[in-house]
Amino acid sequence: MESSGAMTLNWVFYVTAAAFGAVIGSFLNVLIHRGPAFWKLVDDETRGDLISPRSYCPSCRKTIRSVHLIPLASYMMLGGKCANCGASIALRYPLVELAGALSGVAALALFGLSMEAAGVFFFFMVMIALAAIDAETGYLPDMLTLPLLIIGIIANAFDLFNATLGGAVLGVIIGYGAFRLVDIVFLKLRGIEGLGQGDAKLLAAIGAWFGWPVLPPVVFLAAIFALIGVGIASLRGAKIGKETPVPFGPALAAAAASAMIAHGLRLPYFA
Repeated sequence: MESSGAMTLNWVFYVTAAAFGAVIGSFLNVLIHRGPAFWKLVDDETRGDLISPRSYCPSCRKTIRSVHLIPLASYMMLGGKCANCGASIALRYPLVELAGALSGVAALALFGLSMEAAGVFFFFMVMIALAAIDAETGYLPDMLTLPLLIIGIIANAFDLFNATLGGAVLGVIIGYGAFRLVDIVFLKLRGIEGLGQGDAKLLAAIGAWFGWPVLPPVVFLAAIFALIGVGIASLRGAKIGKETPVPFGPALAAAAASAMIAHGLRLPYFA
């Protein structure tokens, strides 16, 4: 039977992981808002860089007081509105912070206090950022996908995950090559891009973490998530036709995160 002291210690670890994840999630919101402009993906110099200016309301551009920057709690205290101008705060902000908190708890619960858990937490954080940025801008920045790819290969070089180094490298090659081939064929047949290079680089990065055998189920699951997303958007009144661009990054990121959870649970094929 687990002692009360050990149970208390466990709760301390989980609460700390959740709080840390929420704080990192708060930083991710800055990265999601300012990163695309800083990396010249969108034209909006008013967003600032990743260091300055201090956090501000996008509507009234007033600096947000420190007391109103507490992850999750501030959103609830303010009722989802800016304290200065009363403008609605985008739901993305608390959702990203919540996702960060859940990621911290999940990494700890699945992998314990380990280097593997730290790597998984990093993986989750990058997936959250990529999904949000692609949903808002249609871009998957190289500044996130390429470091993710490199760290995945390094992690497998030290046997932190289930792929061999050779399997990880092959995962990069097959992941990138498969999506680029789909894009080339689609461009030939339809005259428009089917998948962007950002999607190919993200799948390559996923291959670096899991190795090539996990790529087919990840893509299949991502396709299901994408269809669900399109269906929900249609039910909400969005007009989606054959020519409507639909970001695939959020679905691919969600599928990759699901694969990581499956790996942590030691499910068949992902263990």
